[in-house]
Amino acid sequence: MSYQWIKWLSLSLLVTLLVACQYQENASKKLPSNLPTPQTVAVVDSNGVQPIVKTEEEWKALLTAEEYRVLRQDGTERAFTGAFWDHKERGIYTCAACQLPLFESTTKFKSGTGWPSFYQPIQAGHVHEESDNSYGMVRTEVSCGRCNGHLGHVFEDGPRPTGLRYCINSVSLDFVKQP
Repeated sequence: MSYQWIKWLSLSLLVTLLVACQYQENASKKLPSNLPTPQTVAVVDSNGVQPIVKTEEEWKALLTAEEYRVLRQDGTERAFTGAFWDHKERGIYTCAACQLPLFESTTKFKSGTGWPSFYQPIQAGHVHEESDNSYGMVRTEVSCGRCNGHLGHVFEDGPRPTGLRYCINSVSLDFVKQP
């Protein structure tokens, strides 16, 4: 009797895995054709984002040393040194670690801070906010909603319509040019 139970359970797990793989394949086909797709995906969270879970060794192998320092160790690049602080092309800024679309170029503005600044994310669940009390300051840290990579901080001194300034490290971003 227990052998039959194990066979049934194994078959059920196999069918579940096959259905999940087919679902993932179909879900990735719904993305715009010019956006990269993630490498390792888990279940969908309440915001419709599929979290990526990797070990620190996997992140180190995937990212450059500077990307790892900023995205995984909450680092910051020097002002006016990043690739996107004065970037003006039309397109979508994605997470450099997992390619989740984060900001549209139409929401980018010149803040004078030396980092790319945006007044709103592409979707609320794509950017997480958390209190950051490091270095004797009270700020709101922003991270990628898929891979939890550190992006930068959000401040309440931005332009209309939101009044927010998402101050983001260029090294945390990739860019997909739009026609």
